[in-house]
Amino acid sequence: MHWDYRRGTYSVRLMTELAAEHGLPLGVCLEGTGIDPESLDDPSAEITGRQELELVTNIVQALPDVPEIGLESGSRYHVTAYGIWGYAVMSSPTVRDALELGLRYLNLTYAFSQFEIEESAGRLRMILDGARVPEPARRALVERDLSAVFHMWAQLLGEPLPLVGLELRFDEPSYAARYEELLGVRPVFGAKRTVMEYEASLLDRSMPQANIHTAKLSEAQCEELLAARQAREGIAGRVRHMLLREPGQSPDMERIAKELATTSRSLRRRLTDEGTSFRVLVDEVHETLAEQLLGTAGLSVDAVAERLGFANTAGFISAFKRWKGVPPGTWRTRQH
Repeated sequence: MHWDYRRGTYSVRLMTELAAEHGLPLGVCLEGTGIDPESLDDPSAEITGRQELELVTNIVQALPDVPEIGLESGSRYHVTAYGIWGYAVMSSPTVRDALELGLRYLNLTYAFSQFEIEESAGRLRMILDGARVPEPARRALVERDLSAVFHMWAQLLGEPLPLVGLELRFDEPSYAARYEELLGVRPVFGAKRTVMEYEASLLDRSMPQANIHTAKLSEAQCEELLAARQAREGIAGRVRHMLLREPGQSPDMERIAKELATTSRSLRRRLTDEGTSFRVLVDEVHETLAEQLLGTAGLSVDAVAERLGFANTAGFISAFKRWKGVPPGTWRTRQH
């Protein structure tokens, strides 16, 4: 899961401040997250995406009367809050360059959605996929992502960019009018996917603070930061990302151990020290990908089983029932 990378604490500080405005104590926000309250004021502190997910879940569950909190919070994210990633995007030559760089180093942001860009018929479509984000925080985090994207581009270009279309997979909420107030357009709810749509001519627009030297330097620093955070994830995190990279291949502990320049015996011991195992990680990755493929890709159960490298569909169905308690077809029906 790309959002499970390490990240700074600016985002959780912003969320706790917003929660406090609605009367929620800091202790309730942090309960069970393992986040040190002092780290919220430490610009060098890092947490995992999973810790932030737990914090947002606490907030969503404690403030049921503020369902629009994700949408509201996204408007408070300033591009400089993203550190070197923000400066790299800001100094890119054009919007197209900025988008490509931003998506390449998405793991350095606070985003939980997967992002994809489509360009056709004079339109630029930014697709936000939150299928891998667990409930009950999914909607709040997807709405936070799209609101943050909208407001960030306004900051980068010095003016709000008019959305020519906005579609959301979610049902229409009680705060639907707030979308129009914050984003300038009323969404189409209940769509097949969540899409922000702009004029494609935006891509060739020059960035106001473009600087090739700064852009190259910032990108190099992004690469260094990403590598450093990956190194601090531990062996389990590295194995998980390797499995996600090749979901259709049969998991091979010997091969992965070799890529990590170790032996399978040593890898097994190190995973045990981190409280997990190779089999558990394989199951986690397969479960996450199965949810995504069944929920958003429109694939048949047979096709999903094949994509995930199962020898047969029956084996996949059996595994899915172990993960979710129901067959994949039943689970997909319940999601809609």
